Amino acid sequence: MADIDIPQHLIDLETAAWAEQQAGALTLKSAAAVQAAYREHAAVTDGVSRLALEMATKKAVRHPEG
Repeated sequence: MADIDIPQHLIDLETAAWAEQQAGALTLKSAAAVQAAYREHAAVTDGVSRLALEMATKKAVRHPEG
């Protein structure tokens, strides 16, 4: 996967959602906010799909060592 420039606001949203998920407290509101942010950013970023952006962000948040 090519390097994708991930904005800090997406990292922050995914980090919060991941923490909620780990605590068993992920809300629909939080999940929807993250998905909306992925769609919005991908729509204005030339050549980056929503899926690629989401995968890269989740990898950065959940597996920062690799």
